[in-house]
Amino acid sequence: MHSLPTEYLLAKSPKPDRKPITLEQHLHDAGQCAYHIFRLDHRWGRNWCRFFGLTDKIAQETFLLNLRIAALFHDVGKANADFYTAVTAPVFTAQTLRHEHLSALVLCLPEVRSWLFQTKHKQPSNLDVDVITAAVLSHHLKASKKETSIHGKNYRWCQPDSVANNPSVRLYFDHPEVRRILVKIAGLADLDTPPYLPEMPWAQNSLWDKARRDGINYADDLEDDLEDEPDRRRLLVAVKAGLIVADAAASGLVREDHNITDWIGAVVYSEAIAPSEISEKILQRRIEQIETRTKATFKFHAFQEQAAQQGSKALLLVACGGGKTLAAWKWAEQQSREHEIGKVIFLYPTRGTATEGFKDYVGWAPEADAELVTGTAKYELEAMAENPSESTDQKVYRSEATERLYALGFWSKRFFSATVDQFLGFMEHSYQSLCLLPVLADSAVIIDEVHSFDQSMFDTLINFLQTFHIPVLCMTATLPKSRRKQLVDLGLKVFPTQADRESEALSDLKVKEQTNRYRLKPVANFEEALGKAVAAYREGLRVLWVVNIVDRCLAIAHKLEQKFQELNVDADVLTYHSRFRLCDRQTVHTRTVNAFSFSEEKAPKAAIAVTTQVCEMSLDLDADVLITEIAPVSALVQRFGRANRHLKRAFAWLHPYMPPGSRPYQQEDLIQAGEFLDSFNTELINQRQLATALEEFSRSERRAGDFSPFLNSGYFAIPGAFRDIEEYAVPCILDSDFDTVRPLIEARKPYDGYQLNTPHKWVKDWLADEGNIRPNWLPKYLSVVSGHPERYRKDRGFINKSAEEVNLG
Repeated sequence: MHSLPTEYLLAKSPKPDRKPITLEQHLHDAGQCAYHIFRLDHRWGRNWCRFFGLTDKIAQETFLLNLRIAALFHDVGKANADFYTAVTAPVFTAQTLRHEHLSALVLCLPEVRSWLFQTKHKQPSNLDVDVITAAVLSHHLKASKKETSIHGKNYRWCQPDSVANNPSVRLYFDHPEVRRILVKIAGLADLDTPPYLPEMPWAQNSLWDKARRDGINYADDLEDDLEDEPDRRRLLVAVKAGLIVADAAASGLVREDHNITDWIGAVVYSEAIAPSEISEKILQRRIEQIETRTKATFKFHAFQEQAAQQGSKALLLVACGGGKTLAAWKWAEQQSREHEIGKVIFLYPTRGTATEGFKDYVGWAPEADAELVTGTAKYELEAMAENPSESTDQKVYRSEATERLYALGFWSKRFFSATVDQFLGFMEHSYQSLCLLPVLADSAVIIDEVHSFDQSMFDTLINFLQTFHIPVLCMTATLPKSRRKQLVDLGLKVFPTQADRESEALSDLKVKEQTNRYRLKPVANFEEALGKAVAAYREGLRVLWVVNIVDRCLAIAHKLEQKFQELNVDADVLTYHSRFRLCDRQTVHTRTVNAFSFSEEKAPKAAIAVTTQVCEMSLDLDADVLITEIAPVSALVQRFGRANRHLKRAFAWLHPYMPPGSRPYQQEDLIQAGEFLDSFNTELINQRQLATALEEFSRSERRAGDFSPFLNSGYFAIPGAFRDIEEYAVPCILDSDFDTVRPLIEARKPYDGYQLNTPHKWVKDWLADEGNIRPNWLPKYLSVVSGHPERYRKDRGFINKSAEEVNLG
């Protein structure tokens, strides 16, 4: 029999003055969370099943039963001497094996599988043992079939930790707590008396090693079966995700002293969202702001009203500045009439655009209902508190209690502005995204700027749309023909069509899109562009210059400063790109938006800014003159959309020119974009002409692949990358910020404001400098670069090269 220092097993490290959380209690709590969160007689459970395509009653009941059994089984592997020592020792103690790897081994024992396969009446049970095993093994997203290193850790199933270096692990599977859990499982699934588990310690070349080999065979068989069994795949992923959610809830709610049933009753069983809520909390407040700004009575455009009637899967294609966002909220309002949902989620491609979306729309809702979800949201919300917008004034977001619940703290919210990876990252096994999956399943979701998704993101979007079932509106101003076709093939209804645009009902949209908005005048090179920029600024115009890489952005800003100094012109040359500390990026973002904002009340002042692609998406910039390096066609059209946005002048000048190099694009994309520009036989052009030419000149892309780690990993799960990874840029802090950042880290306070992404070359150069040593208090994911004034300026960001080293053409 077991010999423990106490009569109970532990699930967590004991805390002073708190009752220990036993293994049996935690497994019971996880089972309770699984049942109460996903009950089939409540909205969350029904929407979860709809989301995963579990449409009939039998499939839904099978899901809930298998999830509850997985929840009761998931941490059984904690019944071992290594784990007990790790949670009771005063110092860190490495464990030989991960506990969920041991839990899955138990499920691969022949006597356990036989027990789970049939009821006590010798009938086949409703349990899918492989689905349960897969959920248990992968619930921490640290299980792989092969040698896989993540942050220096190998997560191959039952690969011993080299740090622990123990030849064996003593197991406590004969403990009464484990036995009682098995008996509980038997009662819940109507099974026979559970078998007694082996007392033999885990060791390589033992019966446990055989169980793992058998498990690999079971995993291979499951992978083969899933190819031909879509219903089983749906069950598998629903249970795997559900277990992560139930375990997170059981741990978080107990840690924060919440009563599980009371908390779930208050949050999960909340009322469905009503159309009047969206109207009163979001739309009307935004309309009042517009009316105050424009001094005119607001009226929805016909296309905005009609967008609401396009069904639960739609693709909205309307020009930049055309009013897509208001149309999207009208669509969401209609979805709340047609579907029983509790959330509206607006997804953006970048943190900056998500933050702007929060300020413009979501922030109007009461703070108890509104949430910003990005990688740096806490910092952004704190900045809003210091300098609030109209929508966020006198509101306090995220209480300390909510923060301690992590993703669970968002479950009670009703309106979200977020980056797309925060919610769709579950497709790449993002833990936070998986914990937010019940929120997504209970929502209508709007996905903005789908043209801007890199290939990895677009692949994920296609896999998401073809697999999961919720109301979805995708939207953008420009979309290559190949991407449009893929979305239409998945059942998204395009609006407006060409016929819609020609109809009398949408005459207001037709007028807006066919009003001459730009005067296109390409320039030969950088020097000619420089002359245009200087002359326009001196005429009192607002000049936006967009380039393709950061080095040229900085060099051009430097050249402009020099030129204005020579001319004795007082000019503040703004610079906006991705290599700023977050605190500085917020400042330059705000200054840029303000400099190019539209106002009915006062005439615009002269302004000039040099930016990279960060200005392309969802920013309400209104330039008089747009100078841009030639980029892929869809990007060019987006950039043009930052000029004459409100149609308050006869036209805006567009001055494109070919850059000296193709990076970060392909040369053929730039050649095609040149042909696109050459196709216009008149200087005056409108948005409809741009959209028509885009159809002809956008390059065809390959069709999205059908592989997603979440959908295809079977028994296993390790985190992947949602976006195409830029290997040359890494998260860093400046060495000049050490004295500021260290106290924040040690006090466990946010230090996001001091992070920036810089080329890896400068990390290596900093380390190569004599006397530079990376501090041991710095988190492993952060690197260090120089904060010397020649290398970093608050108004310019990180300077990779001097202006003289950069080829401007």
